[in-house]
Amino acid sequence: MRYFLRKFGFYAVAAWMALTLNFFLPRLIPGNPVEILLAKMSQSGPTPPGEAKALSAMLGLGHGNIVVQYVDYLGALAQGKLGISVTNFPEPVVNILASTLPWTIVLVGVSTVLSFVIGIGLGALAGWRRRGLVDALIPTTTFLTALPYFWLALLLLYLLAVVIRVFPLDGGYSPNNLPGLNLGFLASAVYHSVLPALTIVISSVGGWLLGMRNMTVTTLAEDYVVAAEAKGLSPRRILVRYAARNAVLPSFTGFAISLGFVVSGSILMEYVFSYPGIGFELLQAVQNDDYPLMQGIFLVISFAVLGANLITDLVYGFVDPRTRQET
Repeated sequence: MRYFLRKFGFYAVAAWMALTLNFFLPRLIPGNPVEILLAKMSQSGPTPPGEAKALSAMLGLGHGNIVVQYVDYLGALAQGKLGISVTNFPEPVVNILASTLPWTIVLVGVSTVLSFVIGIGLGALAGWRRRGLVDALIPTTTFLTALPYFWLALLLLYLLAVVIRVFPLDGGYSPNNLPGLNLGFLASAVYHSVLPALTIVISSVGGWLLGMRNMTVTTLAEDYVVAAEAKGLSPRRILVRYAARNAVLPSFTGFAISLGFVVSGSILMEYVFSYPGIGFELLQAVQNDDYPLMQGIFLVISFAVLGANLITDLVYGFVDPRTRQET
């Protein structure tokens, strides 16, 4: 019990630090969102007195000095209020997050799972049959992993959307389809997500493959694998039930942590494809000094990563009792 209480206490402190950084970091960026809105409003006529203060309150930026603003910020968060977006004024930040998060979670989540499954499967085969065909692919997959994923996105976009014209250039769906749970929209969304998903899979599968291959090679030298071979068990059973089953355990830790980063998406990748996810929205918020939207996105990303790490630590506490021992 002490182990779990210590973990909850640690992540509670980490969550508070994330909230504090989430408040201060956007304010270090040059620019003022209230002044940006006032400049836009002044184009249609003079702004009334006190408009700056009203806009600051509406955007959730608080009033007074930085300490008072911080207290107002924590109070608003306790009420579930994230303010109004400057970029999409007067749309609440909560509505923007609700509309963009599903795009990123589905695209990056499915791509991450596919990368993990493909990499683990190929890595087990490469470790089982060293110097085979799959093992010979490792230098190529490692090279692709080392490439900047936004550069790979640009390359795939040029080859498959400009030269061959198999996939669309940008967007999350065709403008001819109205968003909703209908076959036309879903088919269009899947069609537009193929290239972004392919970019994520190609750029990340090599890491899973190499790690699983090395762990499989190490596991094959263990006594229980040698004993299984001495019993005359089939190679397939030895690979699946003994070697791969134990070799995959360290990869599950990295996979659980990587799921926490699914919410953040692949920011530059979404920007390259103009994909309507949370990463694309974050870049728009930074360009427009949109403090409330930046804070909302950073808050979601921070808590997603902390939540994934907390779940991983708690699961390991159940799976391996040695981690709960006091040092």
